[in-house]
Amino acid sequence: MAQTFGVNLRGVIDLLSHHLYSSPRVYLRELLQNAVDAVTARRLGDPSTPGRILIESTERTGNGTLRITDTGIGLDESEVHSLLSTLGGTSKRDELGFARQDFLGQFGVGLLSCFLVADEVRLVSRSANGSPAVRWVAHGDGTYDVEVDDSARAEVGTTVELVPRRDCDHWAEYDTVAMLAAEFGSLLPVEVRVAGPNGQVLVTEDELPWIRREDESVAQHHDRLAEYCRETLGFEPFDVVPLEFGAVGLTGAAFVLPAGANPGTRQAHRVYLKRMLVGTSIEGLLPDWAYFVRCVVDTSALRPTASRESLYEDETLLAVRDALGTRLRDWLLRLDATEPERAASMLAAHQLGIKSVALVDDELLRLAERWVPFETTRGTMPLRQFRRGHATVLYTPDVDEFRQLAPVARAQGIGLVNAGYAYDTELLKRLAALDGANTARRVEPSELLAALGRPNAQVEATMKRTMSVASKVLDGHDCEPMLRDFDPVSLPALLVADAGGARRRDTAEARETADPLWQDLLGRLVDADSGAAQQLVLNTRNPLVARLAGIDDPTLLETAVLALYVHALLQSHRPLRPKDTATLNGSFLDLLDRAIGD
Repeated sequence: MAQTFGVNLRGVIDLLSHHLYSSPRVYLRELLQNAVDAVTARRLGDPSTPGRILIESTERTGNGTLRITDTGIGLDESEVHSLLSTLGGTSKRDELGFARQDFLGQFGVGLLSCFLVADEVRLVSRSANGSPAVRWVAHGDGTYDVEVDDSARAEVGTTVELVPRRDCDHWAEYDTVAMLAAEFGSLLPVEVRVAGPNGQVLVTEDELPWIRREDESVAQHHDRLAEYCRETLGFEPFDVVPLEFGAVGLTGAAFVLPAGANPGTRQAHRVYLKRMLVGTSIEGLLPDWAYFVRCVVDTSALRPTASRESLYEDETLLAVRDALGTRLRDWLLRLDATEPERAASMLAAHQLGIKSVALVDDELLRLAERWVPFETTRGTMPLRQFRRGHATVLYTPDVDEFRQLAPVARAQGIGLVNAGYAYDTELLKRLAALDGANTARRVEPSELLAALGRPNAQVEATMKRTMSVASKVLDGHDCEPMLRDFDPVSLPALLVADAGGARRRDTAEARETADPLWQDLLGRLVDADSGAAQQLVLNTRNPLVARLAGIDDPTLLETAVLALYVHALLQSHRPLRPKDTATLNGSFLDLLDRAIGD
């Protein structure tokens, strides 16, 4: 036999009114929503119906209550029971059979938000169907009373009255009510007034601020939107992109931030639903790559969540996000074509977002190639400019590796690009996929070694004993020495990592801490590989290196070689292992002791 759930109504009201919404301030938004829906329902039957909402603060009523009155369609006794007193009822519009998109409310729980600030909610309503007026009083414990009182209200419409709790009196005072009404309802298509001790104030505006006026030029419209951005969002926009998508009933504007924004910064858009503010920090409206844009929009097609403080992630939102992304992409391409200097400035400021979308968009890839700056051995410049002097773009995917190799590559006339920052390597790979494999490729350090000159036989003979000592002392660091003749002369040594040797070193280190079974397997891998993990390339043009051949003291020669090794290691920006740190300290102290002498 089927059983019904037992529901603690007071607990449900507490759950919805205190945990569905993020702040008590939303109570006024929900009251405005109900009033606007009531006016909308009445206008569907009688378009000449005046749309008016009056909010009276506690200072105005004089009896400690907040009152909100509308000229909407009203409710009769049966509708009060079925709509106001049933959780999950969707609103007057469904009862009347009207389309959902004509109304703001959806969930039938908005009135419960009043219990965030009040323990008692009173309602008096007269329906447009000619029924007698009805009085409804709800309490925070989940009970309510209904009575027919034809003298309670003469005109069609509804009056809601809240009795604030003692700790919530400030939410019903004029200053707070006027501020909330202006924030949530300033763009509503009905007249909203707030009454205080000194009279009434109109809070609604005649038009949406981003809609272009008939007597306004494009430039004037742009300037007005920029002023709106300064006043509303608090920054001077780099540019303004008007937005209009009739298919989803969306209008608004996108404002480009003037300086580089952190890609991790949360998107915060100002969104209105049928001219009622949903929130000022709504996420998910734009693609992730457009983190440098802030939008203000009004829409009739997007769905809010039950709390009406964020947008529901559905197919409509996905379509809107794609459409807005396409609009911003087209704006970027047009800016590049018409104002290249401003495009360069914008791309330099927001290059990370542009690079991320260039990975999947060919036109923006070309845009990034022309304008996004890269660090190269010829200075900072766009890839297009670098490619004019180099048929193949050689790059390193690691910043530290670039900084180590750049001075040597520059001195040899080799063009090198630093692709160690976010998306750079992926962009170069994508460029090679479009323009051919020879367009860009990763350069191996061994290639750079091949471009360095070998010293003559006499120099090699002079350095033979030095190389023998160096081989012995560097073996403990999985490094082997090498002589080369290269510029710049000021660089005594270059430490070059070998990928295969580095894998062997890592395997050997893992073997030391593994159990016996894995030690045997890892030992075979170590034995299968050969070669040192790194090479210390000594520059025979450097005077200090040349003087190594004249050192007769074997201990001093060993110390000097180790000092050159740790110097080159520090220059490469690689992490120091414990043995490297010990070598650094030991060689430094030994050389210092010899310098001080007896």
